[in-house]
Amino acid sequence: MRGAGLRVLIVGGGVAGLATAAALRGWGATLDVVERTAVPGDAGTGIYLTGNATRMLDVLGVRQPVADVAVEIKQQRSANQQGRALFDIDVAGLWDGVGPCVSLRRADLHRALLAHVADVPIRWGRQPVTLTQEGDRVAVGFDDDTTERYDLVVGADGVNSTVRRVAFDAHAARTLPQYAYRWLAPRLDSEPVWSVLLGRGTQFLTIPVSDEQTYCYYNDGAAADRPGWRDELRAAYPERVGALLDALDADGATPHAGWNQEVVLRSWSRGSVLLIGDAAHATSPNMAQGAAMALEDAVVLAESLTAAGSVGEALRAYETRRRPRTDWVLAQTHRRDKALGLPAVLRDTVMRRLGEKMFRSNYGPLFAQP
Repeated sequence: MRGAGLRVLIVGGGVAGLATAAALRGWGATLDVVERTAVPGDAGTGIYLTGNATRMLDVLGVRQPVADVAVEIKQQRSANQQGRALFDIDVAGLWDGVGPCVSLRRADLHRALLAHVADVPIRWGRQPVTLTQEGDRVAVGFDDDTTERYDLVVGADGVNSTVRRVAFDAHAARTLPQYAYRWLAPRLDSEPVWSVLLGRGTQFLTIPVSDEQTYCYYNDGAAADRPGWRDELRAAYPERVGALLDALDADGATPHAGWNQEVVLRSWSRGSVLLIGDAAHATSPNMAQGAAMALEDAVVLAESLTAAGSVGEALRAYETRRRPRTDWVLAQTHRRDKALGLPAVLRDTVMRRLGEKMFRSNYGPLFAQP
């Protein structure tokens, strides 16, 4: 099926929405993108893209612009809270033949995607408030009191999706017992290494995202935001962690903070409305697959629409193809979260003996094409 004569609305101007615009641009349909934020900005901290994500960037034609502003990560290092090694992973070798693993500032990824779809109209500060199926089309009422009709509406608007709330019986994301802090700090070393320290129900992660900066992620477990968390982190972890916290103390910056969430739905479509990315299947971030799954979703959606005879047929084929892969990622995040929650002595023993094997098995199915 060709998209000529069809209208597609993409709700969300983040990674999932812009990737969908890039994937559908050559299909022939008229594309509209709306984003609830008023202007594109530099929000967010860092992002890590595994090999299956960069493979999709290659398909979309944006891999090189991303590589130009990213750090290639060649090794992952896991240690316990005291800094004692548990296991290392040669990620360059692990993902060989799939794609390189890279990290970068989230704003830099957003800018690269925006530049790539510069010919697609994006209306900032606009979002749907009603979605009404009218035969094969959807009447979309916007918050500026206008109504337009589309042959397909793609909800790519994240874990707190407006499209999911309006069209999917207000199905909400589930809050996980993981309160996380994210911030950028000056880079302390030159090694392109993803590094994590595992505490008692907590984790402290660092990833270089440029020559100058490191992305810091601290999962404080089930403890909500509290005034003393920085002092507790300094006391519990090695000295270098305190140096990375200094970036917050020096300029009074506030980290991005909040509960991790997941989304589990029986179906991702209602009529001609489809959810993709975190709006459909958000998970705990421990597999670093949020952006990867969104990029894969965009590419597979474009392929499904091209191969099908109708939009409805395409959405059914899309979900049949994507569901086993996203279910795998969800299951692995649950297993990894459970393993990280073991008593420290038991966890460390398991990680030293089986960590590398477990890591490879977690990602094995993702080496294949989506």
